[in-house]
Amino acid sequence: MVTPQDIEKWIASGLRDSEVAVTGDGRHFEARIVYAGFAGKSLVQRHQMVYQVLGDKMREDIHALSMKTFTRDEL
Repeated sequence: MVTPQDIEKWIASGLRDSEVAVTGDGRHFEARIVYAGFAGKSLVQRHQMVYQVLGDKMREDIHALSMKTFTRDEL
């Protein structure tokens, strides 16, 4: 079973220098991601960046992922 810590590790490894916090019950997760690379990107583009990092895990391991994405300046 996938843990919130697994998802944190996967996102952080794909979005270098990001701050990631994930909570969840093993199937449904919520992530808060702070990443400088989100600057100038729309909400959809930001989510696409995270989905790209997670790749097949979104289809195979993670049933649902809700995201809040920010740059440091947006906090």
